[in-house]
Amino acid sequence: MSFKVVKGPKFYFLPPVNKLRNLKPPPRAVSYLPSETPEALKSLRTADLESLRGNGEGERQPYDRIYDYDVYDDLADPASDIGLARPVLGGEKHPYPRRCRTGRPMSTIDPSTETRTKVPFYVPSDEDFSEIKDLQFGARFLFNVLHEIVPALDSVYTDKDKGFPLFTDIDLLYNQGVNVPANEKISSDFPRLVKRDVDAAHAIIQFQTPEIIDRDTFSWYRDEEFCRQMLAGLNPYSIQLVTEWPLMSKLDPEVYGPPKSAITKEIVEKEIGGVMSFDEALAQKKLFMLDYHDLLLPYVNKTRELKGTTLYASRTLMFLTPEGTLRPLAIELTRPPFGTKPQWKHVYTPTWNATGAWLWKLAKAQVLSHDSAYHELVSHWLRTHCVTEPYIIATNRHLSQMHPIKRLLLPSFRYTMQINSVARLALINAGGVIESTFSPGRYCMQICSDAYDQLWRFDHEALPADLISRGMAVEDSTAPHGVKLTIEDYPFANDGLLIYDAIKQWATSYVNHYYPQAHLVEFDKELQAWWNEIRTVGHGDKKDEPWWPQLKTQDDLIRIVSTIMWVSSGHHSAVNFGQYDFAGYFPNRPSIARLKMPNEDPTNEEWQSFIKRPEDVLLSCFPSQIQATKVMAVLDVLSSHSPDEEYIGGTIEPAWAAEPAINAAFLEFQETLNQLESIIDSRNNDPLLTNRSGAGLVAYQIMKPYSDRGVTGKGVPNSISI
Repeated sequence: MSFKVVKGPKFYFLPPVNKLRNLKPPPRAVSYLPSETPEALKSLRTADLESLRGNGEGERQPYDRIYDYDVYDDLADPASDIGLARPVLGGEKHPYPRRCRTGRPMSTIDPSTETRTKVPFYVPSDEDFSEIKDLQFGARFLFNVLHEIVPALDSVYTDKDKGFPLFTDIDLLYNQGVNVPANEKISSDFPRLVKRDVDAAHAIIQFQTPEIIDRDTFSWYRDEEFCRQMLAGLNPYSIQLVTEWPLMSKLDPEVYGPPKSAITKEIVEKEIGGVMSFDEALAQKKLFMLDYHDLLLPYVNKTRELKGTTLYASRTLMFLTPEGTLRPLAIELTRPPFGTKPQWKHVYTPTWNATGAWLWKLAKAQVLSHDSAYHELVSHWLRTHCVTEPYIIATNRHLSQMHPIKRLLLPSFRYTMQINSVARLALINAGGVIESTFSPGRYCMQICSDAYDQLWRFDHEALPADLISRGMAVEDSTAPHGVKLTIEDYPFANDGLLIYDAIKQWATSYVNHYYPQAHLVEFDKELQAWWNEIRTVGHGDKKDEPWWPQLKTQDDLIRIVSTIMWVSSGHHSAVNFGQYDFAGYFPNRPSIARLKMPNEDPTNEEWQSFIKRPEDVLLSCFPSQIQATKVMAVLDVLSSHSPDEEYIGGTIEPAWAAEPAINAAFLEFQETLNQLESIIDSRNNDPLLTNRSGAGLVAYQIMKPYSDRGVTGKGVPNSISI
């Protein structure tokens, strides 16, 4: 007996055993809690779930539908190069979420490392891409870029350390493009990136002009834009309120040097310029910062041993002006002791002399490289792609196809495991795009593990909780969305809260329909097994944390599913679909800083080179030509919407439409989302909202629910599908 496996979530169930072959399934749209399942279907429900769990043995094949867990032991490749050995992520030493088990053999060079292949890793067949997405966007498209465009760029830039001699050379990437040798075969699948010569023998990789430069060529150069992008740019998840003074490190001073920051009250008051005293600024919540000090400091000396990169620990302090915009006050860069040298730290401030002004520009480049790495490794990969995979695995292992919560979450999970498998293959792997183009180099994923260990909490992942945890909001039952923002004109937060509230209201209506009494939640055996496995296995390295929500009432369930749906939609969109617009011109967001600061223990030759040609030093600090173009090509793909993108609130699921109460709730959800476009447009046109409206500014429209195909800088899909 055989059954046809239908890809994606288009099937009701796959009959797992021969004796059930004549059992007629109920209508596809009917959802049942375990306790309400018709007697004739109970054994089928159980058998189907058991078949999806597998037995934890053997190598998975493309046709399998098995969901199981494993640690991240497949990023290294010691068999091809011992220099590509990496620690296993997951476990006591390097805590990390779990991925889908593939069961490939272990390496003979390093028995703790799984062997690698050159084709995309296994994902259960149900997680495969639709035909349209597979051909034009998503994992397959990214895979093709990594295996055609990136190697072509490698063949062009033979000197891997060569930077851009002039800023005009950067402009040529958009005006003329990069000529690819005739022997490099590039398919015609990349119309946005690849142009053909008249004779079609040669290809030209030509990048589209990013919107930030199209609107204002010099925006990347200005301090106000540097700060504005922390609220309305690519990484609006890092800025936090300063609540304690002095700023102190929590790291061991015996190893890392004096913990007290060199940014003093006197420096702050001088930079504020008499607007108010330091104590007033602190008390009135006017001081904000990016703090990458303790996360990066343990890796500074190790990273500096790598070729072609440098690293500092950094703190960036800002002041909220009476106009509601941020002004930078100081940047502190720190290098820990090494050898016989003591700790080195320096505070840079905006200044009015030539030398100080150029040092300030270089300090901003260092901070931006830190923020770029944190954005890609933590705000983007860790907090959306990586933490969501265990939710998907547990959902398929414990929630039946007919369970209402599985049907609620299914649109939030489509294609995520597929895109994650490509990331493990060629983006976050040892020697992959991330390691070769971002400042921490081979330590990128260890830093990601540290961030998970030190910073990630499920109960802080919903947007209101995230804002409160960073001091960017306080609870206020009288305020819209139940929180009052510390910075009123915070475009990401203002628009994101609209999306989050719509999700929560939809989840509330849905959950309360299927669980009218609390005991139905507490005694739903599938639901309890699902939540238990997410906590104790999928995120098992944090299983003993006290902050995990309980799952006993409808409100508990609403909170949990709203968080998951927000992370896969609004959160991911906020940090993904603006990548090319903001980082496609790399001086605005360099992924790497290749040179130390000119005033850190300089030789006379180094200092004189800086004094004579500071612009050359800045260009040499920026990514090399191959690093910049690799990142630009990947960001172009990651920022693109598929022609068949499934946007939040866009299409009702058949199971929802078949239930009148759920159908009505979804239509209300859809109507709420339809209204957001005009709300966001009106905000972007309001001259009083100076963090989103002004001459040459890129309008903040990431949270607009819907978009055309391609790179648009807007659109909120249901799931993490790119």
